[in-house]
Amino acid sequence: MATMKYKPTTPSRRHMSVASFDEVTKFSPEKSLITTKKKHSGRNSYGKITVRHQGGGNKQKYRLIDFKRDEEKATVIGIEYDPNRTSYIALLQNDEGKKSYVIAPAGVTDGDVLYSGADADIKPGNTLPIENIPVGTIIHNIELYPGKGAQLVRTAGAQAQLMAKENGMAQVRLPSGEVRLVRLDCKATIGQVGNIEHDTIKIGKAGKTRHMGIRPTVRGSVMNPCDHPHGGGEGKSPVGRPGPVTPWGKPALGLKTRNKKARTNKYIVKRRNGR
Repeated sequence: MATMKYKPTTPSRRHMSVASFDEVTKFSPEKSLITTKKKHSGRNSYGKITVRHQGGGNKQKYRLIDFKRDEEKATVIGIEYDPNRTSYIALLQNDEGKKSYVIAPAGVTDGDVLYSGADADIKPGNTLPIENIPVGTIIHNIELYPGKGAQLVRTAGAQAQLMAKENGMAQVRLPSGEVRLVRLDCKATIGQVGNIEHDTIKIGKAGKTRHMGIRPTVRGSVMNPCDHPHGGGEGKSPVGRPGPVTPWGKPALGLKTRNKKARTNKYIVKRRNGR
């Protein structure tokens, strides 16, 4: 994928870039695989805002993605844009005419045949149990529990690497650098997720984030003391605390939030920070 830049007709256009959508071959979703997507604007069932800075945005339909890859053989009949995720999605159709969406791997296009099963070839887009994948292979769409469907490495351009296999477990190096144990009977898809250059796109203007459903964020240091712990003072004052905090006084930026007694700690061989 490449990005396109506009002529600098306005200050916001000067630095804006958008995806060229070269990989996209189908521009309307499959009606049988879309469903409504209700907006909550960050509010819970009581109407209270529990996630700030959400609301508005363009209307979206949710595409039903097959993360389990139960179809043994299917042909790619289109690559589509999905507003609900950064990666593109591929529309598959099996020999009986049944259609499904999957995360589109890099290099896969219309007419390619994708296989799922222990006997599948080691080619981009094919899904196999990890025990049938050679060590060193680049993978994505990794299951954590057999049959539940892919949960890891699904964002645009993401890839993991199979490092080792022993005692019924595989060591997988995730995009963050973390090395994690995954069961050998879990499935994974060969290759890298498509839309690789997604992280190079520059939004360019504030209005575009509003189209994405993101509302403005106000810095605490420009508020009054009654509104935020960072507020008050003359000029650009320090926060007045040992470290930055949330509007409710809880430590932010650097505080470890993972439970030290988490059940899955035993599956982490190496943390992403190298320890």
